[in-house]
Amino acid sequence: MQEHLPAVELDGIDRSYGSVHAVDGVSFKLEQGEIAALLGPNGAGKTTTLDIILGLGRPDHGRVAVLGMSPQNAIERGLVAAVLQTGGLLKDLTIRETVELTATLFAKSQPVDEVLKRAGIDGIAGRMVRKASGGEQQRLRFALALLPDPVLMVLDEPTAGMDVEGRRDFWNAIRSDAARGRTVLFATHYLEEADAYADRVILLRQGKIVADGTPVEVRSLSAGRSVRATLPNADEAKLSGLPGVRSIEVRGDRVLIQTTDSDAVARYLLTATAARDVEIVAQNLEEAFLTLTGEDGAKANPVGGAA
Repeated sequence: MQEHLPAVELDGIDRSYGSVHAVDGVSFKLEQGEIAALLGPNGAGKTTTLDIILGLGRPDHGRVAVLGMSPQNAIERGLVAAVLQTGGLLKDLTIRETVELTATLFAKSQPVDEVLKRAGIDGIAGRMVRKASGGEQQRLRFALALLPDPVLMVLDEPTAGMDVEGRRDFWNAIRSDAARGRTVLFATHYLEEADAYADRVILLRQGKIVADGTPVEVRSLSAGRSVRATLPNADEAKLSGLPGVRSIEVRGDRVLIQTTDSDAVARYLLTATAARDVEIVAQNLEEAFLTLTGEDGAKANPVGGAA
């Protein structure tokens, strides 16, 4: 029956701590097999939202369901696992011993050797946990989360402490799992990871959803493009007067212009100045993030979500 149920449903979730509204009317639904990134600046409500989905906190109002049941019931059945930033590792055990010990806690567990390999730590299984790097400890947490073969995996800053190669290998493993139907919801400060690996981006600001859609859709909410060029002695005053120009940044002989009318700016640079190496670049997710979570962020129209 659970194959046809959404992995996560939040409907009008509110959570306050005193006068602080950590989560304010958040609603979204994740289908099974989706990889979704939960993004937002510090204090946006990401951790509170994840805690509610994991049953670590209860909403003041609203409804939460994980695979059609309460988060507590889903976790008890081994359908949900989490990779968090801190806690839970016994420093005086080896990596293999940690996985073997944790496997005994589940009625049905994946083979230890298999999860060590999928987490990319089979080659260091004999290392003491206290001697493992931060990135290696995160991989260990990932291995522990794989043991019950969960339907939903919740990740909070999963690649913190990993090097570039480790992050790439980690996300390749996540992609492989999602292709088999596993749902992944992750919070990260590495916006390029969300852009590259998420099917969907849910962007929070002050406890509210300000954007919800594919990375391309979210980027499109931040109107405009960047025009870059080599232009010695750029006349900032004249450039500022061009149609659609929002900001200008000069770095030596290079000029970076944020504009909603990139064609007009490029045409001016090519015909009225000595500019060369002119490039027009679409906004990336980081630029959209800064726009949508800034002072004007609340004015954004969400894609597929509710503000």
